[in-house]
Amino acid sequence: MSAPVFLADTALLSRGTVVLDGPEGRHAVSVRRLRPGEEVVLTDGAGTGAWGSVTAVEGKDRLEVTVREVRVEPESQPALTVVQALPKGDRGELAVETMTETGVDAIVPWAASRAVTRWKGERAAKALGKWRSTAREAGKQARRLRFPAVAEQASSSQVAALLADADFAGVLHEEGAVPLATAPLPSSGKIVLVVGPEGGVAPEELELFARAGAEPFRLGPSVLRTSTAGTAAAAVVLARSGRWG
Repeated sequence: MSAPVFLADTALLSRGTVVLDGPEGRHAVSVRRLRPGEEVVLTDGAGTGAWGSVTAVEGKDRLEVTVREVRVEPESQPALTVVQALPKGDRGELAVETMTETGVDAIVPWAASRAVTRWKGERAAKALGKWRSTAREAGKQARRLRFPAVAEQASSSQVAALLADADFAGVLHEEGAVPLATAPLPSSGKIVLVVGPEGGVAPEELELFARAGAEPFRLGPSVLRTSTAGTAAAAVVLARSGRWG
C-alpha cells in the first residue's frame, strides 16, 4: 500500500528530521495510528513532496519524520479546468472529490442561471470552504502532490473569459454534434470544460460561451448528473491528452 500523504508547510519539506503536529499530526497519530518505522509523504499541495519515515511519536498529535528525499512535481500539461455549475445538496462536494481523484487541476464553481442552488453571503463562504476542504482531503487520499485550486464563484461572463483564454474550450451538452472522445485536444496549454446544472445550460449561456470559442460536446448516449459529468469528462480528456499515458 502507498504511504499516506499529509499536508505540511513548504518550510518543512527538506531533508532531515521534521515535526508534524497540529490537525495533520493528530490525524496521523490518533486516526491513522502511525508508529515509528512507517513510511509517510508530506506535501504542501503545490507540487513539492517529501518522502520519509516516522522516527518518533509524541502524545496524540505530534510525530517526527526523517525525510530522505524531496521532489518537486512539474505542473501537468495540458492543464485541465472544470467549470462546475452549483449542484443541489452535497453533490457539489461529491463532484469536487471525484474530479480531484481523477486529476483535474482547477475547479471553478459557476452560478449558472438554471442552477437551483444559490451561493450568497455567509452560505457562499461556507459552501466554498467545504469545496476547498474536500479538494484537500481528496488530494491526500489520491496521493497527489498538487491539489486542485478551487476558485471563487464565477458568473457566466467570468466563465466566458476563462473559455476565451483556453487552448481548448468545450461545454458538455447532450445535443452536442461532436463527441468529446473524438475532439482534437492540445498536448499543452489550457483545457477548460463547462458542466451545466440539473436544468441544463441556458440558450443565452450557450451563445455567450460559443462567442468565447467553446463548442458543445456530448459525452455519450446517456445523460449524466451534473455531479458526475465533470469526472467522466475529465477521464476522457486525461486519457486522450496523454496525461494518463
